[in-house]
Amino acid sequence: MMRPRGFPARAAAAIAWVALLATGCAHSPPGTTGAHRPGERSGPFADSVTAALWRLDETGGQRVADAGPFRLEGSAGIDTRTDFGRIRGARVFSRSIDSFVFVPFNPVLESARGLTVEAWIYLNAYGQYEDTPIAVRWTERGDEQSWMFSVLGLNTLPPFAALAGPGYHQAFIQQGQRGQLMFVFQPEEAGPPRAFLSSVAIPLEKWTHVAATFDGGLVRFYIDGLLDSQFATVGAIRSTKAALLMGNYFDPRWLSDFGGDLRVAPGYDANPYYAFEGLIDELRISNVARAEFESARWR
Repeated sequence: MMRPRGFPARAAAAIAWVALLATGCAHSPPGTTGAHRPGERSGPFADSVTAALWRLDETGGQRVADAGPFRLEGSAGIDTRTDFGRIRGARVFSRSIDSFVFVPFNPVLESARGLTVEAWIYLNAYGQYEDTPIAVRWTERGDEQSWMFSVLGLNTLPPFAALAGPGYHQAFIQQGQRGQLMFVFQPEEAGPPRAFLSSVAIPLEKWTHVAATFDGGLVRFYIDGLLDSQFATVGAIRSTKAALLMGNYFDPRWLSDFGGDLRVAPGYDANPYYAFEGLIDELRISNVARAEFESARWR
């Protein structure tokens, strides 16, 4: 748009912003960066210890690209959509059984050296039941339980809950409070799963960088790049052939692409007990325990 000579740049910017509001493009959560601009921070790197990095920058559709070295492409459920994120685009998840991103099993997701799971998240609401997963490699089959990274929910039980949940994660939440991060892993040696909780709760309607790491001796939580808490626990995470699921928890064997879109097939319990409500951006899995998070250095 041309402007007269001497027309203040600030006024021009204000007019442009009003035009953006009129188009409905300014409804993203505060703190988003929108389209990439010169000099803008580009988020986490796909370095030599990155197993996968889903930037979630797609502008539509169900394909979810991996910027990591192994190109572990995922597929989004029909009840997700794309929007502005913390760094360029993000995936919006809703309270639906068909709100998820599914990534098939690949051996590069296994690591004997350690694990880091990190992402930017923007919570619109806490889940009604035990937790809402950010990312999991876990099902109710004993041979498909590796690890789980979640946000604790309200844990509403009857008679206060209209519908009783399945209680799959009830044993893990112990005395936890809503909004705390939870990391669970199944040890390689015989024994029950081990569950750990952050000390700080994740707020609603605010972009927050979250990470959980394990190096074979310590589980650590990081929030906005700072160490939140750590727990001593010796062992290794069990190797399984579990797929990876973002933003939900259900048995992925019920997924079907009949009709062209990936969704949970009829016959499965369609109640979204564990559906994440909000946005997830820049989800990276690394095969070491990181202690620094480059994209969390700026706010």
